[in-house]
Amino acid sequence: MVEIGHFALILALVLSVVQSVVPMVGARTGDARLMAVGGPAAITTLALIALSFTALTMAYVKSDFSVMNVWENSHSLKPLLFKITGTWGNHEGSMLLWIMILAMFSAMVAVFGGNLPATLRANVLAVQGWIATAFLLFIVITSNPFKRLIPAPIEGRDLNPILQDIGLAVHPPLLYLGYVGFSVCFSFAVAALIEGRIDAAWARWVRPWTLAAWVFLTGGIVMGSYWAYYELGWGGFWFWDPVENASFMPWLAGTALLHSAIVMEKRSALKIWTLLLAILTFSLSLLGTFLVRSGVLTSVHAFASDPSRGVFILGILTFFIGGSLTLFALRASSLTAGGLFHPISREGALVLNNLFLTTATATVLIGTLYPLVVEALFGEKISVGEPFFNLTFGPVMLPLLAIVPFGPLLAWKRGDVAAVAQRLMFAFGGALLVVLAALLFVDGTSVFAALGAGLATWLVLGALTDLALKSGVGSVAPAVAVRRLIGLPRSVFGTALAHLGLGLTLMGIVGVIAFQSEAILVMKQGQVVEIAGKSLRFEGLQPARGPNYTEDQGRFSLLDADGKAVAEIVSAKRFYPARQMPTTEAGIRTMWLSQIYISLGDASPDGLVVVRLWWKPMVLLIWVGPLFMMAGGTVSLMDRRLRVGAPARRRSGAAAKVGAVS
Repeated sequence: MVEIGHFALILALVLSVVQSVVPMVGARTGDARLMAVGGPAAITTLALIALSFTALTMAYVKSDFSVMNVWENSHSLKPLLFKITGTWGNHEGSMLLWIMILAMFSAMVAVFGGNLPATLRANVLAVQGWIATAFLLFIVITSNPFKRLIPAPIEGRDLNPILQDIGLAVHPPLLYLGYVGFSVCFSFAVAALIEGRIDAAWARWVRPWTLAAWVFLTGGIVMGSYWAYYELGWGGFWFWDPVENASFMPWLAGTALLHSAIVMEKRSALKIWTLLLAILTFSLSLLGTFLVRSGVLTSVHAFASDPSRGVFILGILTFFIGGSLTLFALRASSLTAGGLFHPISREGALVLNNLFLTTATATVLIGTLYPLVVEALFGEKISVGEPFFNLTFGPVMLPLLAIVPFGPLLAWKRGDVAAVAQRLMFAFGGALLVVLAALLFVDGTSVFAALGAGLATWLVLGALTDLALKSGVGSVAPAVAVRRLIGLPRSVFGTALAHLGLGLTLMGIVGVIAFQSEAILVMKQGQVVEIAGKSLRFEGLQPARGPNYTEDQGRFSLLDADGKAVAEIVSAKRFYPARQMPTTEAGIRTMWLSQIYISLGDASPDGLVVVRLWWKPMVLLIWVGPLFMMAGGTVSLMDRRLRVGAPARRRSGAAAKVGAVS
């Protein structure tokens, strides 16, 4: 089975070369038969890579330690779920997952792209083939997951204990679906540059792929944040780690692309800018791949790699990023710029949105790469951390958040800011009340926290105001308003849900940063501690054993006003013998949207234990908000206009299909 997997991988490489060359030659020569090769090649490549991935997964399930990758990252006593997820819990396996998802998107273009013009479809599939060829070469030459060990070891070295969690089953696949999903937007952009033609129909073809990739990337980032929050025992939700930034940058650029594509589709404007954003978004995804796998970063997320891998990926980056930007520079001037619009309009608001988002992306990019550049040029190691990002990223994002509710209410082509401001008076009044309530009843000294809570409320109420106005609430009978609300386009609901989720996330961040309580103390059995009005009693340490680890569980009782235990919270210190590695398992008790968070430190021989406690008000909103954003993107994908696509152009009795991907 292992040899079959390896052979299938090499066959996929050969077929991806065919996919990258033959359809493009057909598009250049007008040969329909050659253009038609792209679809079957993409589907067969997916089948071969899926076979290869299945073979590697089976090696993990069977604990076949004759495969070096399995020996380095698995153990016979490891639970079955973690044996399966361990397939991509390493460099080689995760790259195989990455390329399988890329092949899946190529196959989806082949299957669902029947309404695309034949030359555009052929060029898109060819560009996807280029990407697949590059990364399959990378895997085969530098990262072969099927390398054998002779003789086979009796036992494996086990997976990194931090990765032995359900988060590994969710976070990387979602993240890669987002990263790789933007490759389709990139391929559409390069194909448009090759053809030298772009129009509003192009934007409608690209939007579903952009939306899908954005939804997946949002899910990957939020899952990674929550996984780090509960697994590492540090109590934080974002560290501005360079690899965290590597996923955040394409998300910011993808958000800008999503809004820019709307302007292009609706008003035939921002054509060249939208093309550039499609190129830059996937380029940032490739940059993230380089940062994680090149060995230039020391991070909890980064894979240990030899220099040859970094050089190979750098070559891939140079070819795709440099090549696409060069093509853009050569062909952009020949493309029509698109329609004009008044600065005060919905188009103008979306352009302003793009300006802020791209500036924010640039600040994160500079903060992430600057230490690497300094080290490469001068040999000095420096770090760029939270203070830099707070002082650069924050001031850029705050005005963007303030203007978000205006955008959906402005008219296309020419809007009226005063009229929109009047419609948003209810949202502004609600935000002002929250600011005053925070100052009067929560913390009168924390002005910035009160303003942050008010801004979050402004976003939430602004999104609800948009739905209320478009359904006629207050101007028509309730029954009519409900019918109008149900009949609104799905994209309107999607926009409102996404903006509402943004407000909820901001509210959670403000609540945790401004109002959380923390205590670090040494506790003995039976001792009671107070935090934020909550009483906790330490019941002592209790040893326990898992399938491939031992642990000391610290048990805490949550007490009511009468001193009776109403709940138990368990935190633990684990030790994995195979890896000789300890981990901290946080104890978390959720109380509505807030949490008590307990992390154990070292224990002394006399029974004293270092304990770190947090009370985190509204912390769950940090992750509930992105779920609303994902729901908004998903609802927008269900919009009928995206399914129907652009109207067909007819000539001399024959229909030339130019519809969107259905």
